Amino acid sequence: MAALSGAARVVVKIGSALLVDAAHGGLRADWLASLAADVAALKGQGAEVVLVSSGSIALGRGALALGPGPLPLEQAQAAAAVGQIRLARAYEEALAPHGLTAAQVLVTLEDSANRRRYLNSRATLGTLLSLGAVPIVNENDTVATDEIRYGDNDRLAAQVAVTVGADRLVLLSDVDGLYTANPAQDPAARRLDTVEEITPEIEAMAGDAGSGLAKGGMRTKLMAARTAMAAGCALAITRGARDNPLRALDAGAPATWFLPDLDPASARKRWIAAMKPRGELRVDAGAAAALEGGKSLLPAGVTAATGAFGRGDPVAILDAAGRKLGQGLTRYTGEEARAIAGHRSSEIETLLGYPGRAALIHRDDMAL
Repeated sequence: MAALSGAARVVVKIGSALLVDAAHGGLRADWLASLAADVAALKGQGAEVVLVSSGSIALGRGALALGPGPLPLEQAQAAAAVGQIRLARAYEEALAPHGLTAAQVLVTLEDSANRRRYLNSRATLGTLLSLGAVPIVNENDTVATDEIRYGDNDRLAAQVAVTVGADRLVLLSDVDGLYTANPAQDPAARRLDTVEEITPEIEAMAGDAGSGLAKGGMRTKLMAARTAMAAGCALAITRGARDNPLRALDAGAPATWFLPDLDPASARKRWIAAMKPRGELRVDAGAAAALEGGKSLLPAGVTAATGAFGRGDPVAILDAAGRKLGQGLTRYTGEEARAIAGHRSSEIETLLGYPGRAALIHRDDMAL
């Protein structure tokens, strides 16, 4: 069974019901303080932590006195605009006593569907983590419409876990795992401690479209688990309402762990290697040796770039003799790559007219 201790990068999903008291629309500050203590403990063990949090609409609804029930799109977006400020401030104030810096990151489905924006999100989140910050990711409900929404934070959390290369994803839920049947209806239902493959039988346990369990979101949790496992990330479903829920999970609190058969780095490289390349980059002997040593591909080592590829597209990497070394996701278009090929990274701004990224292909976006 997986555990949080020893994890390198952890993503935690927090729903509105955990953060906001439904009775009066106020923040559950004591619970949030206990979660912040858990985050600080993980950071103290060397882990990097990303929080995927709902709550902006719920907090904004209370501040604007909009009342219960479904909101029209315009009112929901207005509530989110007010609530996002409160949500960010709540996390900032909860994490500050532990010496931790909160960073707000607002996303929509397009940020993962579009490869260029996906790479930008990955770079931003990676930089925040390297600087010791705790990113608080939320769907940008002020601008997102149904066409560009994730629609649920389980899937959003799984996509964030894929984006940052997390090895653990925790869904703090109102249930303590996946059961063989709806425990509210079947006294014989039992919780599964571990799942190593999501089979049709496992999917059936999530209930059909009309069941109470399905309405509780177990289907979306299985979708999130499938996404996470394919990326080499272990996922836990556990009850979140208790204080210090992450500490409790690590101490053996009831949960279902979905276990992948690959680590995140291997899974990502397999994904990149399976893509059809949109162009080619030929590199000199020095660059080829650097790549084999685990380095990123810099423009200085590129001797030629062919193909009409865009930023974020997969391109093949060839040595001087035309032998394929691997492929990766480029941070420049084909036209830009041809303009900076053979030049130092410090010359990029002069050549392109803007300060670009130092690497043409980062080592994390490369499969050799």
